[in-house]
Amino acid sequence: MVQAIRFAKTGGPEVLEWQPVEVGKPGQGQVRLRHTAVGLNYIDTYQRSGLYPMPLPSGLGSEAAGVIEEVGPGVTGLKVGDRVAYAGGPLGAYSEARVMPADRLVPLPAGITDQQGAAMMLKGMTAWYLIRRTHVVKPGETILIHAAAGGVGLIVCQWAKHLGATVIGTVGDDDKAALAKKNGCDHPINYRREDFVARVNDITGGKKLPVVYDSVGKDTFYKSLDCLAPLGLIASFGQSSGAIGPVDIGILAPKGSLYLTRPTLNNYTATREDLMTAAGELFDVVQKGAVKLAINQTYPLRDAAKAHRDLQDRKTTGSTVFTV
Repeated sequence: MVQAIRFAKTGGPEVLEWQPVEVGKPGQGQVRLRHTAVGLNYIDTYQRSGLYPMPLPSGLGSEAAGVIEEVGPGVTGLKVGDRVAYAGGPLGAYSEARVMPADRLVPLPAGITDQQGAAMMLKGMTAWYLIRRTHVVKPGETILIHAAAGGVGLIVCQWAKHLGATVIGTVGDDDKAALAKKNGCDHPINYRREDFVARVNDITGGKKLPVVYDSVGKDTFYKSLDCLAPLGLIASFGQSSGAIGPVDIGILAPKGSLYLTRPTLNNYTATREDLMTAAGELFDVVQKGAVKLAINQTYPLRDAAKAHRDLQDRKTTGSTVFTV
């Protein structure tokens, strides 16, 4: 038996329980993995609260790093002792060990630590699809990323800056503004004091932007549209402030024939080839030093409820990792 975080009903962080669970032997195409570090992501709070419904009782977590303990039949390219990381696949990363589909695991290079692996896969590959696939950021462009001091935000700021873009980012306080600026954000905007639409207009000389990356949702969606130039794109990839609700897509026409997408990492890494491309490009920019991972908080896995509270209370910056 190993220990894991599970929940039998939806609700606040208090529904998370530290329980013994049975981990079986790996079947066809699977491996048994002993976790060394587990990533915390905002989507975990959506699943725990019931915003994203799922069958209960359930495990939680979709990102981790660890060491392969046992390999099932039909697995090639991986062996016992290999260090690997993953994002996506079946829920259950909040566990000391688990069985995982081998084709969702990515070998970790020697230059990447387990904690980096657990912190970078979901947030880093999200940043990858946003700026390398959803809208390919080009040198000389100006972009806007909301929650610029968050896990995805800090990676997007650095990576987009590395690609030659000018980066505007919204944050909730002056400390987060300083953190974003340190990580490549040219124009951090404290949305509690400033109107980010007006600031975008000032910064761009009224030309506005080709793209806005918005993980905040309800509080920012409609103002984000007002930041876009004609034919601009809003990538709505999260809703930390709440669901946007029904949208009349007719508003996209008078605002400039705008594009709207609601992308997910699972779609962009659905094939093994796309998964390895995403991870490879991410590992490359991290190993070059173009993207530095800010693991600003660690918690023992058994303290997942406290970590969820701190994340939702906006007490965290960058990435948070559970130690196992």
